[in-house]
Amino acid sequence: MKVLESAENYLEAILMIREEKGMVRAIDVVNHLGFSKPSVSVAMKHLEADDLIRRNKDGFIYLTESGEEIAEMIFERHNLLTDIFVRIGVNPETAREDACKIEHDLSEETFEQIKRAYTAHKNEYK
Repeated sequence: MKVLESAENYLEAILMIREEKGMVRAIDVVNHLGFSKPSVSVAMKHLEADDLIRRNKDGFIYLTESGEEIAEMIFERHNLLTDIFVRIGVNPETAREDACKIEHDLSEETFEQIKRAYTAHKNEYK
C-alpha cells in the first residue's frame, strides 16, 4: 500500500516516540513534529481510517501491523541515509534533514542497492 509522505512522517514519529517513551499520545506527536494540535488530530483520524494506527480509550496511539511495517521501513531509510551522509562529512543536522527529504522518494530497489553497497564498504568511510 502506497501512503503519502506526510503519513510516513507521522508513522515514523510515532515509532520514534514509542521507542523513547514507551507510549504515545497525540500531544507527543505535536511536540515531536512541531505541528498544531488540530493538524495532528486530523492526521490521526486519517491514519486510523487507513488502519495504520489504533487509539485506545485513554488516548494512547498504537501502530497496526501495516503502520509498523511502514514506520520501520522509513526509520531504517532515515537512519542509514543519515549515517552515510555523516560519514562522508555532512554536518549531522544537515544529514538528518537531507535524509528526511529523500527517504520517501527512493524506490525499494535503489534503497536496497545503497544499503548493500554501504554495508559492504562501511569501514572505508571515516
